Amino acid sequence: MALINPYISFNGNAEEAFNFYKSVFGGEFALIIRFKEMASPEYQVAEKDANKIMHIALPIGKNILMANDVPESMGQVNENENRSKISVSVESRDEADKIFNGLSSGGKIEVPIGDSPWGSYFGMFRDKFGIEWLVDFDPKYNGEE
Repeated sequence: MALINPYISFNGNAEEAFNFYKSVFGGEFALIIRFKEMASPEYQVAEKDANKIMHIALPIGKNILMANDVPESMGQVNENENRSKISVSVESRDEADKIFNGLSSGGKIEVPIGDSPWGSYFGMFRDKFGIEWLVDFDPKYNGEE
């Protein structure tokens, strides 16, 4: 069964915000990835974005609060508008494909579903209504690794 988790975008203060959330909810971060950790010849990272958060996850009960910093090269997040995405965590690649293909129909695919550099099966799109979705299958959390 799929779980839906909130995903928030920040203008460079995701780490500060998540340390605050952690102080309120407790627990430990499940994952912190900085942009510099994903740098490669194919994916250049500006020095000013290197230490920013590419992905952070804080488990809260059975759900996970997730976020990232938006690199300056992608523009600023308009904090007066919705700056959230809906992240769907699934139990298999087949379920990921079904949800990704179904919800993205008529929308705009931003990251095609496939193996990610961080080890999960991941895709991102904006549906035909303009809502942003992330679909993720992580074998580490589903006993496949």
